Amino acid sequence: MLLNGFFSLMNLVLLGLVVLSIFAFVHAALQREDAFRAADKKTKPFWLVILGVSVAVQLFIPGFLLLALAGTIAAVVYIVDVRPAVTAVGGGGGGRGGWSSSDGPYGPYNGGR
Repeated sequence: MLLNGFFSLMNLVLLGLVVLSIFAFVHAALQREDAFRAADKKTKPFWLVILGVSVAVQLFIPGFLLLALAGTIAAVVYIVDVRPAVTAVGGGGGGRGGWSSSDGPYGPYNGGR
């Protein structure tokens, strides 16, 4: 009974890692190519290949734990390092519409001037 609980916990962790990799792949696919170059990161096709292989290995070849671990590390690097840089260069992305950090709910904040 204890092993069943452990394996169900491990399955939840592995499912979470697959979702993380899929999120990173979809985010990379939705970004503009020139945003990667402007942020001085690797190219968009590079990240799509790395993250796509990561998702494929995690979904279709569950026995290769070393490759799944490498893919998870690549997804974490993308989310922590590349995603913020590409999003900042690309005008906000994610529905923000390119707002600056000084914009309030009704337009730009000008400090009471």
